[in-house]
Amino acid sequence: MDNIKLTGMEFFGYHGALAEENKLGQRFLVDLELYLDLHQAGAGDDLSASINYAQVYEVVKAVVEGPAFKTIEAVAEAAAQKLKNSYPLLQKLKITVHKPGAPIAGIFHDVSVTLER
Repeated sequence: MDNIKLTGMEFFGYHGALAEENKLGQRFLVDLELYLDLHQAGAGDDLSASINYAQVYEVVKAVVEGPAFKTIEAVAEAAAQKLKNSYPLLQKLKITVHKPGAPIAGIFHDVSVTLER
């Protein structure tokens, strides 16, 4: 199946279970794969047969920079549902929300959750 990828989208949000996270906020990174049939879009150079990734970016941004969730699982689910409802051509999606500044007492590179819908 064909796909469109948007990787390394970076946003500032206030998601987390701790009060400090909701008050101070932190960086979140999002990787997204959108699966759909791109044959007609490619053969006819027709954007209406595809998904406008600039608009997709804005949808994800609205979720991540919007009202706070306690978990990154909820952030990913909200973005996935909004994308599914916004783009009827979308057959499947895979979204990863990264929280590199998660409040963990230890050395780590990243915490992330990936959903496929």
